[in-house]
Amino acid sequence: MDTSDSHGIMADEITPLVPAKRSKKPKTPLPKLQIGILVTLQLAEPIASTSIFPYINQLIRELGITGGDDAAVGYYAGLIESLFFVAQALTVLRWARLSDRIGRKPVLVMGLSGICISMLCFGLSTTFWSLVASRCLCGFLNGNVVVMKTMMGELTDSTNMAQGLALIPIVWCIGGFLGPLMGGTLARPQDHWPALFSGPFWRDYPYFLPCAVAAGLLFLALIMMTLFLEETLSTKRRPNFTSTTISVSSSPDRESLAQKPVANMSLRSLFTPSVVIPIANYTMLSLLDISCKVLLPLFFSTPTYLGGLGFDPALFFARIVDWIGPKRLFCISVSCYAPLVAMFPMMSWILHARGEVDHAITFALLCQLVVLVTWDMAYGTIFMFITASAPTNSVLGAINGLGQTSAAVARAIGPAVATSLFAASKEHNLLGGNAVFVILIMLGGGFRWLASQLPDEVQDRDE
Repeated sequence: MDTSDSHGIMADEITPLVPAKRSKKPKTPLPKLQIGILVTLQLAEPIASTSIFPYINQLIRELGITGGDDAAVGYYAGLIESLFFVAQALTVLRWARLSDRIGRKPVLVMGLSGICISMLCFGLSTTFWSLVASRCLCGFLNGNVVVMKTMMGELTDSTNMAQGLALIPIVWCIGGFLGPLMGGTLARPQDHWPALFSGPFWRDYPYFLPCAVAAGLLFLALIMMTLFLEETLSTKRRPNFTSTTISVSSSPDRESLAQKPVANMSLRSLFTPSVVIPIANYTMLSLLDISCKVLLPLFFSTPTYLGGLGFDPALFFARIVDWIGPKRLFCISVSCYAPLVAMFPMMSWILHARGEVDHAITFALLCQLVVLVTWDMAYGTIFMFITASAPTNSVLGAINGLGQTSAAVARAIGPAVATSLFAASKEHNLLGGNAVFVILIMLGGGFRWLASQLPDEVQDRDE
């Protein structure tokens, strides 16, 4: 037997699954006030993009677009849900590049103001095309998510980056929980609280209240940001402001880029493997995640005869990264997608077998929630890879803009494709009505391969 092969086999057998602890630099304390303000602002996008999910299907039915065909609701709901990300994909890179020139705070002011206005317009919409216009406006004016990721990168260094970036998916989960909860609770208030909301205005605009509350919260966040959040762009911040700014790592393709003046650095020069592979993983993660998220309310509200459930529409992370490693954690999270999607047809089969929604369905929903939490950990790790891939801080906004643009494209495609596949699967009984889940599971398998292409370790930006 070849000696080199035997040594390779021996190395594989003795290599621990959890990497041995290495001597590490002491962690830099996070600037708690600034990051606290930042994560509060970061609730804006998930609230704006998910608060319509609970009632969008009912709103489509009330507009009469489908002519009473429940199976076709998914087509129009997916279109409305996708438009936000279509518009964002067209403009987010321009917002990111603008923030590299004029500063982060001015772009945040414009972004939060735009979301407030568009949410109010959505609540006052009474036709399909007015809904389309307001969602497009929301996406066009919303560049704050990429700027916030850039600011988080500028407020952290390689010792505390996992802690700081871990807050992004946590806040997204909180916003993704509060948005639908608020939308479902406050929609059609004249039906729930007739004594308070009995006027003709609420009959004409039954979905204005959740939009107005979301706009009010965003306005309060805008005031807080204006008063207390410090500028993090080095050329625009005040002289007395100090932060733990990320330094430049020294990999070969990054060194050559870092030598170039910022004014002469084109976007094309940023398309290196160390940048493209994390962004490709982020794109796939966003596509599959949004596809699953939009199927949840659609699956729950779809009548049982069509294969749904017929429901009424209504710091831990950083320790795991240190223990398992970012790439292993990302691959584990990605591997959860297949069982996550497979639970949809399983719950439908359980419902038909037992004839009612009982404790078995409840247990399956709880299991799906646990798997979903593990899946969501992938966001924290991929943000680490994207942030570490920046050749220099002066293009950190641009790289985050590239990542957010690709993610916005995926999130634009995901709802339309997923809900349309769901509708087509049920309407034509493809694979017993489960074709959408089979396709998503196959995509999840391809995503697992893409995750394996990431570097084994996040590059130390302080070396």
